[in-house]
Amino acid sequence: MKLKDISVENRPRERLMKQGVEVLSDAELLAVILKIGTKEENVIDMCHRLISMYGLERLTTCSLPELQKIKGIGNAKACQIVAALELGRRSSAHKNENGKIEKAKDVYDYFFPKIGHLQQEQFRILMLDTKNKILKEEIISMGLLDASLVHPREVFKSAIKESAQAVIVVHNHPSGDPLPSSEDEEVTQKLRKAGEILGINVLDHVIIGKEYYSFKEKRKM
Repeated sequence: MKLKDISVENRPRERLMKQGVEVLSDAELLAVILKIGTKEENVIDMCHRLISMYGLERLTTCSLPELQKIKGIGNAKACQIVAALELGRRSSAHKNENGKIEKAKDVYDYFFPKIGHLQQEQFRILMLDTKNKILKEEIISMGLLDASLVHPREVFKSAIKESAQAVIVVHNHPSGDPLPSSEDEEVTQKLRKAGEILGINVLDHVIIGKEYYSFKEKRKM
């Protein structure tokens, strides 16, 4: 069935305008973004197929080349999907851009939209003032976490420059499992000790996966 054969009131865009965005399914929301399907498949059926086959979570982690390999998804549609998902991630990340960090869940909510979908590990530092408000964040390293590569000098250089009272170190596990490795444990203790010497409190080390792991909550800080 072609989209034009579907009654106007049942088309996703028209339903959105009349009933609100919250009534649309995931597939219908994606159909609004992609607008058109192919000669063999209307856009609604295409989006239902994509989500039933890959799942919404899998689609959100697909790279541009991966999306382009999916039947019916060319360059234009792949770019539309990637751009829409990136806007959603940035919107979520900016919600607490200058907010206050009170617990590990705040760290997770802040960083998950930024690094939770990445297929490569990133090690970041979050710098805080005396009231635990965010001053700045910085990427320290990319790739597998190696205790020999995460040098305290690189971690605390910006913190000293920004006159940060405290820092939180964060990295992601692409596997989705946030449990720490021996390297994670080693890095955490090395940075905690360096922070004590410098007078900068390392409040926590939070590992981002499908959930999160907090060294502070586990009383390992």
